Amino acid sequence: MDAASKKTALRMIPYGLYVMTARAADGALSAATVNWVTQTAFEPPLLAVAVKADSGIHAVVSETGSFALNMLGKGQQGAAFAFFKPAKVEGNTISGEPFHPGETGAPILESVPAAVECKVMETVALGDHHVFVVEVVAAHLNKDIEGRPDDAILAMRDLGEKVFYGG
Repeated sequence: MDAASKKTALRMIPYGLYVMTARAADGALSAATVNWVTQTAFEPPLLAVAVKADSGIHAVVSETGSFALNMLGKGQQGAAFAFFKPAKVEGNTISGEPFHPGETGAPILESVPAAVECKVMETVALGDHHVFVVEVVAAHLNKDIEGRPDDAILAMRDLGEKVFYGG
C-alpha cells in the first residue's frame, strides 16, 4: 500500500473533537481529547470510542467501566489543545476547565455545549487504539443548540491546516 495515499485517504474522514473524562476508583481524575467517535445504535443508544491503548484515560476507563464524553463546541480550540496533555486538577477545575460530577461520577465540563455519560459494554482490543463500545446512560445539554447539532461541534479541521489525526 502506498503510505502517502493511505494517509491522505484516511485523513478525509471528518472528526469531531471531544474531551473524555473519567474518575478512577481512588477518586483521581483523568481526561484526554479524543476524536475517533461514532454512534452505532439507536436502541439502546450505543457509541464506539477509540482510545490509545497505553494512555491514562484508557487505564481508568478499563478499571471503572464508565466515562463522560464532553462535546467541544466551535471556538473551544484551547480546551482541545489543553487536553492533549496530561490533565491537571485544581479544585473544581481540570486543565483549567470548571466541571461538576455527572451521574457516573465522571467530570462534566461546564463550558461544553453537551456531554454524555457512558458505560462500557465491550472492549475491542486490536491495534494501538482499543475501541470501547458503550451505552449512553445520561445526556447533558449545557446550552441551547441553534441549527444542526452536528454543526455545533468543534472539528479537527478547526485546529488548523497542520493538525491531523489518522492516516
